[in-house]
Amino acid sequence: MRIGLFTDTYPPFINGVSTSVSMLKKALEKKGHEVYVVTVNPENMKYVYNEEEHVIRIPGVPIGIYDYRLTGIYPLKAINTVKGWNLDIIHSNTEFGIGTFARLIAKQLNIPLVHTYHTMYEDYIHYITKGYFDKSSKKIVEYLTLFYCDKTASELIVPTKKTYDLFIKKYKIDKNIHIVPTGIEIDRFYDENIDNDKLLSLKKSLKIDKDDFVTVFVGRLAEEKNVTYLLDVHKDLMKEYKDIKFVIVGDGPDFDKYANLIKENNMEDFVILTGKVPWDEIPYYYHLANVFLTASITETQGLTVIEAMASGVPPICIKDESFINTVIDGLNGRIFTTKEECKEAILTYYNDRELLKKVSKQARINSEAYSSATFAEAILNVYNYAISHKENQLGLFGKIAGKVTKGDKE
Repeated sequence: MRIGLFTDTYPPFINGVSTSVSMLKKALEKKGHEVYVVTVNPENMKYVYNEEEHVIRIPGVPIGIYDYRLTGIYPLKAINTVKGWNLDIIHSNTEFGIGTFARLIAKQLNIPLVHTYHTMYEDYIHYITKGYFDKSSKKIVEYLTLFYCDKTASELIVPTKKTYDLFIKKYKIDKNIHIVPTGIEIDRFYDENIDNDKLLSLKKSLKIDKDDFVTVFVGRLAEEKNVTYLLDVHKDLMKEYKDIKFVIVGDGPDFDKYANLIKENNMEDFVILTGKVPWDEIPYYYHLANVFLTASITETQGLTVIEAMASGVPPICIKDESFINTVIDGLNGRIFTTKEECKEAILTYYNDRELLKKVSKQARINSEAYSSATFAEAILNVYNYAISHKENQLGLFGKIAGKVTKGDKE
C-alpha cells in the first residue's frame, strides 16, 4: 500500500503527534508498505523534499504556540510530487495547515482520507487569545474541528473513548469513528536497553543519591499540564520525607514560573528541573524514577504514561478518561482525585518496595498492548476499510452511520 501521512509536526520537532506519526511511518514500513510524509518546515520558509526519506517539508510561519508552525502555502511542486506518489490512502494528523492540504489533495486526486484527531484544541485557546474572547474562540475551534472531521474525512480515528465521547455527545458527529489507542516504540524504554553506567552518570549529574525515592513528570511545562498541582504535593511531602526527589523533565512557557515557585518555597533540594531533553535520552529519565506522575486533564491519551509503563515505572495519574483504560488502579499504577490521594499513592510505594516491584512488573506487561506493531495493524484495518468503502463514501460523504471498532457508545 502507498500511504501519505500529512502532519503539522514531525521530527526534529518533538511532541506527541510528531512522535506518533514518526513511529507509525517506521512501523508501516516494517510491514512492507511505502510511506510518504508531508509536513511543515520547522526552520525556515523553504520548500524541501528528502526523496530518500520520502518527506516533503512545506514553508510554515510561527503561530505563537511553542515552536509550532502552520502553512497556507501549497507549492505547485509539492502538489506534483504528491501526485507522483500514486497514493492509495491519505492519513491526516492535523485539522489545520497541512490538514487542509491533505483535504484538497484527497478531493482532487479522489483518494480516501483517514483523519486522526490528536489534540483537544479548546484547552490551548488561551495561548492565542491571552484570556480574551475565549468563549467565542472555542466556538470557532469547535466549528472548524467539526467541519474537518465530519464533512471531509472518510474515516475518523480517535485514541480514547474520552475523545470519542467528545464527538458523539458534544459535536454530535454521525459517522464512522474508530477508537485506536496510539502506540509507541515500547522496546526503547525497556530496562535491558538502558546502559546502566550512563544511567548512574545521569543520576550523579542531577545529584540524585542511591537511596533517594524519585518521582518524575515528563512533558511540556505549560498551564494545561497542571504541574503546579504536583509541586503542591511535593511541597507537603518534603516536610517529612527528605529522600523523595521530584524530577520535572521538559521545557515550555512556564519553565521560569516553576523555577521561581521552587525557589520561593525553598524546594531546590527536592525538585529538579532538567529543561529540554533530547528525544533519544528520554528513556533514561524515566529510569531515574520509582513512579511517574501526571495531573493533566487535557490529554487525548497521554503517551508519557505508556512510556513510563514500558520503562517499568508505575504511573500515578489524576482521574481522567484519558488514563482510565490504561492505568488500572492498584494493578499497574494508581488513580487519584485529590492532592491527599496523590500523596498517599506516592507514600504507599515509598513504604512498600515489594509492592512497587510487583506493580512495576505489571506496568511493563500492560504496556505491550501499545506496541508500534499493534498500532500499525489497527491503523491498516482502518485504511483497508476506507479503501473498500470508497464508492459509498464518495456518494454519501460523511453520512455513513456511526461504527466503532473498539469500544462503544455506552
